[in-house]
Amino acid sequence: MEPGQTTQGTGKNPRPPRVKNKNAAPVQITAEQILREAHDRRLEPTHSIPRQKISDLEELSEFRQRKRKDFEDNIRKNRLNIANWLKYANWEDSQNEFQRARSVYERAIDVEPRNVAIWMRYIEMEMKNKNVQHARNLLDRAVTFMPRVDQFWYKYTYMEELLGEVPKARNVFERWMKWEPDETAWQAYIKMELRYKEEERAHAIYERFVSIHPEPKNWIKWAKFEEEHNNLDKTRDIYTEAIQYLGDEKLDQKVVVAFAKFEIKMKEFERARVIFKYGLDRLPKSKSESLYNQYTNFEKQYGDREGIENVVVGKRRVQYEEEIEANSKNYDVWFDYTKLEESTGDVTRVREVYERAIAQVPPGNEKRYWRRYIYLWINYALFEELETEDIDRTREIYTQCLTLIPHKQFTFAKIWLLAAQFEVRQLKLQAARKLLGRAIGMCPKNKLFKGYIDLEMQLREFDRCRTLYTKYLEYDPASCSAWIKFAELEKLLGEQDRCRAIFELGIDQPTLDRPELLWKAYIDFEIGEEEYEKTRDLYNRLLERTEHVKVFISFAQFELSIPYEEGNTEGIERARKIFSDAYDSMKKKELKEERVLLLESWKDFEENYGSDDDKEVVAKKMPKVVKKRRKAADSTEDDVIWEEYYDYIFPDDEVQGRNLKFLAMAHAWQKQSSNQSTENA
Repeated sequence: MEPGQTTQGTGKNPRPPRVKNKNAAPVQITAEQILREAHDRRLEPTHSIPRQKISDLEELSEFRQRKRKDFEDNIRKNRLNIANWLKYANWEDSQNEFQRARSVYERAIDVEPRNVAIWMRYIEMEMKNKNVQHARNLLDRAVTFMPRVDQFWYKYTYMEELLGEVPKARNVFERWMKWEPDETAWQAYIKMELRYKEEERAHAIYERFVSIHPEPKNWIKWAKFEEEHNNLDKTRDIYTEAIQYLGDEKLDQKVVVAFAKFEIKMKEFERARVIFKYGLDRLPKSKSESLYNQYTNFEKQYGDREGIENVVVGKRRVQYEEEIEANSKNYDVWFDYTKLEESTGDVTRVREVYERAIAQVPPGNEKRYWRRYIYLWINYALFEELETEDIDRTREIYTQCLTLIPHKQFTFAKIWLLAAQFEVRQLKLQAARKLLGRAIGMCPKNKLFKGYIDLEMQLREFDRCRTLYTKYLEYDPASCSAWIKFAELEKLLGEQDRCRAIFELGIDQPTLDRPELLWKAYIDFEIGEEEYEKTRDLYNRLLERTEHVKVFISFAQFELSIPYEEGNTEGIERARKIFSDAYDSMKKKELKEERVLLLESWKDFEENYGSDDDKEVVAKKMPKVVKKRRKAADSTEDDVIWEEYYDYIFPDDEVQGRNLKFLAMAHAWQKQSSNQSTENA
């Protein structure tokens, strides 16, 4: 190829580009380090800035011209950087070149007309240099252009008030109020009028303010304002108007409480009582807690406590009766009703409500309908035992409840256990055992077995615990937690052989809910007993059932944890062999993710215990991560959706794949040669 000639049009591919080295650099530099060094160097000037003396007007003119050229160049480079504009205008201001500074600010406003910072700096420059009319014109332009920016209005009113132009400040506030700003703006207007003793104007502003923002807190502020200025009749009218305006839907307890407190200050206790009752009658329970507390405190100080309690309880009682009449199976209402009656202390009423509640038996024999209902019986029994201390009535409640539940369809272990615990508290252990034995015979459940066993464990009846565990495992042989607890009991009693036999029976079960927990407990037991050969045998038996990668890793870690004599590397060799066998097994099964997890553990092992050759062996087996594409599961023939995923390519698989490909090509060549020889014959 001649010099200067290109490869275009020759039909040949140009020389492929050289692949850059994509490995990590030997010295890593973080972004934080770069920023820190840059900051340190910025604070340390590399050269001293010469000081310049200006001796005449000509030099001053040249200096200003040079500075202006620098500012203009910066603006030309990046006209959207507002900091450059502000620096430029500030410098012109420092040179007392107000016309030029205004020109810069105006140009900046043309670039970003809605930038509040530009307007504020412009206005502050005029105010600082006492250019009042310029500042007033600027503020007028700003509030006209951006009336929703409160900073301009605050600055405008502050300037007019500072100049003593109160009528002009008032006019600005009036212009602002037409836009209906938030309550802080109205409060600022009111405070200004109060500073100049214009109370009538402040009253009128408050009335306009509440008409625009009629929230409950604003009504309260208005009323307190009038109260502070001794307009008591006006205060009462405001509270009354607020309650009428808000109505029953928007009525807030804070308004009612504030109104009642005002009447209490005026010594109008009957008025306050009527107001409290009015609020309690119209506000729901969830929105009247504070009101109820204030009413209670009021009656404690100025009225009859019994009377107010009767009023409130009677009101709630009527409300609950109405809800029960609408839906007698609403058990949440029954719970609230019984709690209300318990608070009154009338035992007869409490029992009457409880009897009416438990009479509402759920329809059908489905457990989900009984879940809330059964707690009525529990609360009833606890009330009789703890409050009235009627033991016979409590026992009768438990008996009736257990008779009512259809145990053939479903049962509630909680009831059986509570009844048994009640008998234990009465020192009737035999009755408690009969109850739990009856429960296990009629409707066995895991929770019942556990509760019965816990009872016997507390009584230190270990033979009974063994019997119960046996029945428990006959009922549910797949429960790994039961096998583990049974074995732990034997271990606690020092019966290691029994414990080992229980574990053996457990792992031989054909079906287990969580077999990994049982095997782990068995292995931990043998390790705790320092039976390393038996533990090794357990791991081998477990690997015959499952060749999970975590089992191999745990096996290797066990071998490393065995205490050998110093210099003995038997544990290390055993662990290395386990890793090697596990890798070969997973390679045959083509398990990629498990192999990666195993190699990571193997690599950590070799980093701690292996030589350089051993580390290199593991490093050569580490896979490459590649990104691939495949059809998504929700794709169709008409609409094919591709998704990306990551795959692992192992060096062993690549070599094996190349060998298989070479053998296939050899077979194809041999077949082709035999066909040609046949044709020639």
